[in-house]
Amino acid sequence: MKKSTLSIERCKTVSTIQKILGGKWKIEIIYYIAFQNIHRFGELRRHIGDITDSSLTKQLRELEADGFITRHDYNEVPPHVEYHLTDLGESFIPVFEHMKQWGEENLRTQ
Repeated sequence: MKKSTLSIERCKTVSTIQKILGGKWKIEIIYYIAFQNIHRFGELRRHIGDITDSSLTKQLRELEADGFITRHDYNEVPPHVEYHLTDLGESFIPVFEHMKQWGEENLRTQ
């Protein structure tokens, strides 16, 4: 599709998606929850690696506020909290799969 054929609404939609999922770690967080069956804070922290606790907390809260994940606190000691995709988050999985396929096909040399 040519740039000139994109409507202003489409640009706004893409811009909104970028604002929601544009956090440094958000795509990776969704990936681990969706595809690696990782649901706990500590597991996410270990798999992502370079992320700080405060950054992970911030990204998780933003994803929750935007409706992509839910947070379930089991009210136990020690704390037991799990994160799961919402229906909105689940609806993003096919997009994720297309992104992964595109990357495998086009980013091999990088």
